[in-house]
Amino acid sequence: MKNIFKPGDTKTHTHRVNEQDVAAFHGEVVHSVCSTFTLAREIEWSTRQFVLDMRDDDEEGIGTFLSITHKSPAFINETLEIEAKVDRIDGHELICSYIARVTDRVVAVGQTGQKILKRNKIKQIFSIQ
Repeated sequence: MKNIFKPGDTKTHTHRVNEQDVAAFHGEVVHSVCSTFTLAREIEWSTRQFVLDMRDDDEEGIGTFLSITHKSPAFINETLEIEAKVDRIDGHELICSYIARVTDRVVAVGQTGQKILKRNKIKQIFSIQ
């Protein structure tokens, strides 16, 4: 694992909300706004950008937690901008905070946790039954 980031370092990811991103269950649209599921996926991707730079060839990231506090909706055709920030690195665990916005409107805030482990260790973890 490469220790190339420090607390306060940031990365930004954007995602344009589309029809497939809305809150829907079993084909029924609940709300025509960006779903929590879509938001979670895009948040995970934004903080994973650090992992992609940090991991060695024989390593991979694995999520440890995700928190989302909704502040306002993101509507279809709006562009989410997610700014991820390194909070701390504890051994092989990366803790990031983020803020998701549409222009100046805050959509969500929270944190993610990811561990960077050897691929064979992850395979071993996933083979436990």
